[in-house]
Amino acid sequence: MVIFLNTALLVYLAFGLAMDAFAVSLTNGMCYRTGALKNALATGTAFGLSQGLMPLLGYYAGATFSAVIAGIDHWIALALLGVIGGKMIVEAVKERKAPAAHTLKAFSIKTLTLQSIATSIDALAVGVGLGVMQVDIVAAAAIIAVVTFLCCFAGVLIGKRFGSRFRDKAEILGGVILILIGLHIVFEHLHHGFL
Repeated sequence: MVIFLNTALLVYLAFGLAMDAFAVSLTNGMCYRTGALKNALATGTAFGLSQGLMPLLGYYAGATFSAVIAGIDHWIALALLGVIGGKMIVEAVKERKAPAAHTLKAFSIKTLTLQSIATSIDALAVGVGLGVMQVDIVAAAAIIAVVTFLCCFAGVLIGKRFGSRFRDKAEILGGVILILIGLHIVFEHLHHGFL
């Protein structure tokens, strides 16, 4: 028997899952200096797909896979976001020391892919939970993907507006934010458990 959760509850769940991705999207918007609309579309698509596919993977992989990943998923997220954030800080410091030698920060699909995976690992565990509840996983994953896309698309554009005002500090702030998001994910998992 498939349970159809109230659409409002699924949207609420989707917003909860999208918050880390939204924060990373704000950071991306602050740091990438060209192609705001293109970057917003790419970021929204990457994060939306990742957040939508992870619950499907969790749903079909079941509790066994979730038990393996649940013990380390927050450390994986911290490592990925920490490396990306640390790299951003190092690049910003180099830019301050030699501004003429530094080129504009290019949008990177590789970085975006790592960010989307790091922020969507929680959705894997949510997928397992939805499987246990026998929820209509296709509808749930679609709602999660759409909400995440919209949040991240807006996040890049909002971040771009702030980034242009604080251009010289945006990359350092962005790197710090990514590291803090990684630490938040670890803290949340160690002290509050899963959704």
